[in-house]
Amino acid sequence: MAAIRASASLASCSLTLVASTSYTSASSGSSVFTRFRSKPLWGFSVSVAPLCYYSSRRAKRMAHSIAHATLGLTQPNQIVPPKISFAAKEIDLVEWKGDILAIGVTEKDVAKDESSKFQNPILQKLDSKLGGLLSEASSEEDFTGKAGQSTILRVPGLGTKRVGLVGLGQAASTTAAYRSLGETIAAAAKSAQASNVAIALASSETLSADSRLTTVSAIASGTVLGTYEDSRFKSESKKPTLTSVDILGLGTGPEIEKKLKFAESVSSAVIFGINLVNAPANVLTPAVLAEEAKRIASLYSDVLTTTILNVEQCKELKMGSYLGVAAASANPPHFIHIVYKPLGGSVKTKLALVGKGLTFDSGGYNIKTGPGCSIELMKFDMGGSAAVLGAAKALGQIKPAGVEVHFIVAACENMISGTGMRPGDIVTASNGKTIEVNNTDAEGRLTLADALVYACNQGVEKIVDLATLTGACIIALGSSIAGVYTPSDDLAKEVLEASEVAGEKLWRMPLEESYWESMKSGVADMVNTGGRPGGSITAALFLKQFVDEKVQWMHIDMAGPVWNEKKKGATGFGISTLVEWVLKNSS
Repeated sequence: MAAIRASASLASCSLTLVASTSYTSASSGSSVFTRFRSKPLWGFSVSVAPLCYYSSRRAKRMAHSIAHATLGLTQPNQIVPPKISFAAKEIDLVEWKGDILAIGVTEKDVAKDESSKFQNPILQKLDSKLGGLLSEASSEEDFTGKAGQSTILRVPGLGTKRVGLVGLGQAASTTAAYRSLGETIAAAAKSAQASNVAIALASSETLSADSRLTTVSAIASGTVLGTYEDSRFKSESKKPTLTSVDILGLGTGPEIEKKLKFAESVSSAVIFGINLVNAPANVLTPAVLAEEAKRIASLYSDVLTTTILNVEQCKELKMGSYLGVAAASANPPHFIHIVYKPLGGSVKTKLALVGKGLTFDSGGYNIKTGPGCSIELMKFDMGGSAAVLGAAKALGQIKPAGVEVHFIVAACENMISGTGMRPGDIVTASNGKTIEVNNTDAEGRLTLADALVYACNQGVEKIVDLATLTGACIIALGSSIAGVYTPSDDLAKEVLEASEVAGEKLWRMPLEESYWESMKSGVADMVNTGGRPGGSITAALFLKQFVDEKVQWMHIDMAGPVWNEKKKGATGFGISTLVEWVLKNSS
């Protein structure tokens, strides 16, 4: 990722999701560095070998790459994936029996009359059964239903051991609000060591039929993500206790069941992406990332195929920009290409998802130094590739019709050595354009340049690339919003609508062509960085040089939301939006 200082992974989440009957996740295959079975943790060297087309010298480098994958003798622990059974039910709340009954409430729902009693019928009935304890506690704790507020009480007189109120804000109408509800309930269950909970809304009658389906999916996804904890690299870890969740009052039937199954696929993929980003660079090398891509394709071989290009094959395709970045590392690059083709039927749309895949970014000779450079977090510089591979995993399970999708990652490391790219070097991309490298820490765009050319050559109509590209975008939009750059209003509308459904925050930024002036070189076609002003815009303009004009293209700079500093972990950002966007383009 371009230096911030200039401006101022792997688990399949095996779930059981049911409305009236149970589903079992089909995505329980073991991964290279997360095992759910009693197999050796690092038995992947044999399966990597067929990918090598190197000379004997290259073969030795590959062996060195595998050795580096266990640098520091770090091997992930065996983990047990969370298994949560979801059921959609229509029963009276006061009749439900279990550990925690949680009600999502808006600020309007918790309004009280002159006698300090709830006016909302559901809360009124529940409070009456508890002798006024709920309204009394909410007053004493100043619970007003604001987003982020919650109160959990241990209560007598009901089938449930605890009753909780969770604030949804003024009016809960977004996927993010309902996902947050699920996450809050998961945290409460973890704290109380609860094994079964029920979730309801105080005003579910105000939701349309479509909104109910979206709400059920968001609650289920939030609960799963809130339950999961990446403990692969901890010497001790606690197993989750939550095993079942009943969603009350939002309907039952086949459509609900389908949405719960969809939530399973997407949340499993998000956890997969989280674990990819969380994995340290001495565990997740380009070779291991390529192996994960192969594993995904093998799990869903009915719709997915994969190709891994080695150095020599990339040279044949004249990917000088990408290979220039990779030149300094002892771990060779791996160019990943997964293709999704639907089962039967014709393809009406061809799409490409391109993800930046820097498994570690030192900055190269422009090494990241000083406060705020975040070099210790540069394992997350492959967050774009995690989003792309996570989307491939989800779509392999969902199997949308009528759409072909190409998932592309130019995986490598940006390191420092005598063979490395130097400031002032000129590299030539696969479309013939030359680039003067005035900053080796602006490497992600160099890898994406050749990846975008490759994507266009697949005959796709639309491309979305995702990258932790610039610190400038974090300065502009903060840590929870990704910047979107595209010359296409139609594509912007499609992706922004998908992000709203997914509950992820995107903001369209200007693609100001006049800023390209700062990207001109005296000795090459362009430089790879402009001045400090508008750094994320000039980065997007750079990428635009490598996209065919006939192809609709969007760049998403996700440097901010890829990581949650408070939780000190990855977010899995982008996966849900990509899945929704592909589904919008399916028949």
